[in-house]
Amino acid sequence: MNFLAHLYLAATDKEIIIGNFIADTIRGNKFHHFSEKIQFGVRMHRAIDVFTDEHPIFRQSKRRLDPKYRLYKGVIIDIIYDHFLAKNWEQYSSTPLNLFSQEVYALLHENFDILPDRAKHLLPYMSDQDWLYNYRTTDAITSVLHNMNVRTKGLSKMDEAIVDLTENYTIFEQDFTAFFEELRIFSTQYLENYDRKNT
Repeated sequence: MNFLAHLYLAATDKEIIIGNFIADTIRGNKFHHFSEKIQFGVRMHRAIDVFTDEHPIFRQSKRRLDPKYRLYKGVIIDIIYDHFLAKNWEQYSSTPLNLFSQEVYALLHENFDILPDRAKHLLPYMSDQDWLYNYRTTDAITSVLHNMNVRTKGLSKMDEAIVDLTENYTIFEQDFTAFFEELRIFSTQYLENYDRKNT
């Protein structure tokens, strides 16, 4: 899953949110200097990624994409799924998406000094361009896919995936809705297991 889903699934604990945010910027096990809850957030992020990559619905979504995207299919579906989470946000949260987004940016900026360097580099772009809120529009997804293609020096052809999304929009949304319900259950149980072990 992409940024919005990970941050949403981290629930309300600030340190767990931070851990989920920084997980992709950390290599291997180089996160043991963080607090226990931030470490848990990193592990939770990675558990969600494993659950996602192995899930039959997620794999089905990848098969719907043109074969030319090759190893980038999973990244594309992550972005597409974040779009549908943002678009249908009111079904999943009572906090408006624009408020949720600003609260997350504020939290991360307040803890900027402890973020890994890669996360420090990423955060200003993320907050200034309001990625989390703008994921709800296909224009923003077009821009994200374009930028990802630039980062891969054109090798991924990810900018062309907006066509795949547009042509199969309803089917991708159905995939997301079915998958995300199961992911929410998995994440809730993951958090509850942690709470039981630490109370």
